[in-house]
Amino acid sequence: MRYGIKNTVIALLMISLPSLAQKSMDDIDRESFKARFYPFDNKGHSVEMSSEKIIHQSGLSDIILDGEWLLVEGGDEKNRIHNTWINSVKAKVPGSIHTALWNAEIIPDPYFGQNDSIAEKQSYKTWWYKKEFSISDKIKNPILHFGGIANKCSIWLNNVKLGDHEGMFGEISFDVSNLLKEKNTLIIKLEPIPQVFEPEGTFFGGANKSWQNTVVFNCVYGWHYSQIPSLGIWRSVKIINQAAVEIENPFITTRSIDGKMSLHLTLRKNSDKLDGILKLSIAPENFEGKEQSFEYKVSSHLENKILNFDFNISDPQLWWPNGKGKQNLYKAMMSFVPINGESADYKELSFGIRTIRMAPHPKGPSPDKYNWTFVINNKPMFVKGSGWCTMDPLMNFSKQRYDRFLSVAKQQHIQMLRAWGGGIPETDDFYDLCDRYGIMIIQEWPTAWDSHNTQPYDMLEETVRHNILRIRNHPSLVMYGGGNESSNPFGKAIDMMGRYSIELDGTRPFHRGEAWGGSDHNYNCWWDDAHLNHNLNMTSLFWGEFGIASLPQKESVIRYIGKEEQNIWPPIKNSNFLHHMPIFGQVGEMDKLKQYSGYFMPDDNMDYFIAGSQLAQVVAVRHTLERARTRWPESTGALYYKLNDNYPAVSWSCIDWYGAIKPLHYFVQNSFEPLAAVVLFNQTNLTGNDADLPIFLLDDNLNLKGKNWEVKISCYNEKLECIGMQSFFGESKQKEVTQLGTFKLDKEKTKAKALLFVSDIVSETKTLFRTFYFMNFEVRKGSLYNLPRTTLETKRTGNSLVITNTGTYPAVGVNIICPGYESNLSVSQNFFWLNPMESKTVEVNIDQPVITNCWNKEGNPFIK
Repeated sequence: MRYGIKNTVIALLMISLPSLAQKSMDDIDRESFKARFYPFDNKGHSVEMSSEKIIHQSGLSDIILDGEWLLVEGGDEKNRIHNTWINSVKAKVPGSIHTALWNAEIIPDPYFGQNDSIAEKQSYKTWWYKKEFSISDKIKNPILHFGGIANKCSIWLNNVKLGDHEGMFGEISFDVSNLLKEKNTLIIKLEPIPQVFEPEGTFFGGANKSWQNTVVFNCVYGWHYSQIPSLGIWRSVKIINQAAVEIENPFITTRSIDGKMSLHLTLRKNSDKLDGILKLSIAPENFEGKEQSFEYKVSSHLENKILNFDFNISDPQLWWPNGKGKQNLYKAMMSFVPINGESADYKELSFGIRTIRMAPHPKGPSPDKYNWTFVINNKPMFVKGSGWCTMDPLMNFSKQRYDRFLSVAKQQHIQMLRAWGGGIPETDDFYDLCDRYGIMIIQEWPTAWDSHNTQPYDMLEETVRHNILRIRNHPSLVMYGGGNESSNPFGKAIDMMGRYSIELDGTRPFHRGEAWGGSDHNYNCWWDDAHLNHNLNMTSLFWGEFGIASLPQKESVIRYIGKEEQNIWPPIKNSNFLHHMPIFGQVGEMDKLKQYSGYFMPDDNMDYFIAGSQLAQVVAVRHTLERARTRWPESTGALYYKLNDNYPAVSWSCIDWYGAIKPLHYFVQNSFEPLAAVVLFNQTNLTGNDADLPIFLLDDNLNLKGKNWEVKISCYNEKLECIGMQSFFGESKQKEVTQLGTFKLDKEKTKAKALLFVSDIVSETKTLFRTFYFMNFEVRKGSLYNLPRTTLETKRTGNSLVITNTGTYPAVGVNIICPGYESNLSVSQNFFWLNPMESKTVEVNIDQPVITNCWNKEGNPFIK
């Protein structure tokens, strides 16, 4: 996201040659990268798949060195390599030095209060890791392998220095054939993070800018909530037991959705001969189906033999994005068995049958714009999505944590996440879950704001090369990106990224920057203090970022500020409350929160302040998303900023660092519903104006085709009197986007302290969709919570809740909470409208008691 800089950074390429007139920016970029080849340049060996089941040899077992290590601060090389360590602590690998110190009670909780400054100091020290391990059997071709170390390190095995490395995202490997013993000692020295700080008084004053001279994830260096530069062995460590012939970097791609596939791989020999049988079998991984296989005899004198194969999968089951179909996955199992009886190698991977291409805007390709229409399995689609933020400075990248956030994304109907250049090339667990949830990924490389000009080229090259090879089989990966918000995304490093995207993959597009080539980032609301009306009206070909920040749920706020501050209002200078702001409260964030929260609520206490900020976030995001959807195919997608956080704080996310879900999630869930009827507004305050509001029916999958349906729009004032109702009817023929007409309200009726609009889609007596809108909230602060009261009844059976409005007025903003467990709670639908005597069934994901509430529930105090 961009701070304090005007929003759109698209620079037009000055092209005057007539021959280029019909080329897109994609075409021009691809030519400029001068790729020498791509994996499937050469026609593959055509092989027939058999229904025979192949028995694969298991291959050699690696020795995993994860788990408990020792960690100690400082000391010289001689002392640490040769002497017994005193005052060391236990450290878990993969993990961070900060987590180890926290677990050992050497530092306090880094997420609480202002303890991050204590944790930060640990990043500027030298640390040593040690692992002692035994090997009972001799290994013929052992490789010591590190999946990733943050950041600059030196490595010794059995008192012998193996080498140095810098760059968080490169794998580190050493041949240790002559060094392994029965008992072994592995030692890693971590150099301190350099201390290079932005001058005080500047926008990012005090932030550590040393990330610009290395390759790490930079959003934990002080410009984005967190200033705890990551340090530690963050990925797995192992001794790889190499086979006589290794299968390297297998890559399966879809040539066409009728099951035509290609396989690219390299066979590398560790013995005298490369003679044997390559075996491949493919089986459904998450659905029922038959296994298919082939065998191929290989004989070569080359050290590395590159092979391409073309084959057909019968009865292909496609992988689709979330909401467009099933996420069918296959497992490929492959082995190479030498004919001389030496050890076999075995590899397996998951893949999906899925094609992607980018189509131009309806007006045709343009040299100053990318082709922004995503065409998945030959079907163009509007892409609904959000930004993804690397989720922890202490590098807790557990699959359980990933699943919490990504399962929420799936529920929200998100189809795409942008893994931005402020973060990491995401982990295998992340991609595995995105494959299964149908969430497409734009993977940017770790650069931002033109840092590719100062970051070491060799580290960036290693990062790009290694990670393309690692993630390219995932069907969820749909695009590579050069980085975040660079104003001049050109030069040697960007060209390398573009070239490798072709030479190592070639099946996915690459964009040299974001925002670039037709996409937009917009923060007039927030950084430029614009009224919310701005976001109701703004449009883009493709939204890469936009939004405003809000406070997390109060339960989360108390967790990071402490109970001592929860009753202090307004917050005092240097408080924990102000510290947990986007830039630590030093660039007027509190004033911005007051502005946007103040549209809704009086500034009397923390509860009002939180509620107001969250409602403002809902308004600033949902209307932009809905307007974008109605403009398809002129608008091809919208990614709001953002899904998640890297630290507990006031932020743009819809789910906070702890995992507690904000109201924004549930309103965007409605905005992103595949079948929805939306109302477009151009201002939040309609008082005294005639309203003529466009009504759109959105049907991504043409679910209403061949059915009779009704879209009903109702409007209520602050007394919850229905002051307007209009229905739109249709049958049979259906489009993805249809403007049904307008909803009209005269200026006498708009003179209300609150206006609430309800949109229903009904077919065959069933309500298929409902959402509600709130307007005129500025006329009287707190008006949304001063509506006539109603009563609710909740009956629970297991995790199903039947909620009934037993009162005489509509229940507005019906929501379920679970005090003490908000970070675990997920509700199938929340913040919804219930008419009098109407019931609704929702599902919760936890067994703990829950509370059903609404904005106008009997017993709730009125806001003065």
